[in-house]
Amino acid sequence: MNYAMVLDYQNCINCKACEVACKEQNGVQLGADKQRIWVSTYENSIFGNPFVAFHPSQCNHCVDAPCVSVCPTGASYFAEGGLVMANKDKCILCKGCMEACPYDARFVDDKYVAVDKCTFCFDTRISKGETTTACQATCPTKVRLFGDLDDEKGELVQLLKKRKFFVLKESEGTVPKLFYLFPEKDTSFAENSIGKGTTIHTWESYKPVIDKAVAMRRKS
Repeated sequence: MNYAMVLDYQNCINCKACEVACKEQNGVQLGADKQRIWVSTYENSIFGNPFVAFHPSQCNHCVDAPCVSVCPTGASYFAEGGLVMANKDKCILCKGCMEACPYDARFVDDKYVAVDKCTFCFDTRISKGETTTACQATCPTKVRLFGDLDDEKGELVQLLKKRKFFVLKESEGTVPKLFYLFPEKDTSFAENSIGKGTTIHTWESYKPVIDKAVAMRRKS
């Protein structure tokens, strides 16, 4: 298995239901700065007409995760399904993983005095037989889709085969597994809302990147 998530970000209405569901399901500490998942707001204009784009985000569960390689105690590690996890009992709060993460996806949980992050609800849902995350289950506009990149016939891979997509901060070389669908009908909005220099991928162009990174990780 190789868990990942697809986001049809143009459907996001910033209702915060995903953030609330995540906190409730996973016992995340209260507070706006204590978030396993969040929605970023991006403002721009097209020919003088302002617009706002919402970008749901969380840990990208990168194949080549710098947070894992920098951790001195093994508190950050790769788990089943290629998930990037954080062991609170081993964390010494050096914050090296927080500095190494290009996505600012980690925060300090004051209850445990340790780093916390998104786990794709593995410990609270997936390992107990649920098929999706709390954030996907609660989203009213169907922004998120959780699935297995190794399942060629699965809904997630089938969607990536049909739609173009991009990943965030690709230049960091982390091979993230959070895929943002490129809008099919409003390319003008999309091109302005994702920023310059972002590569638009197809499944055929990105699959070799994933496979190479996975092979390198297993070898190391």
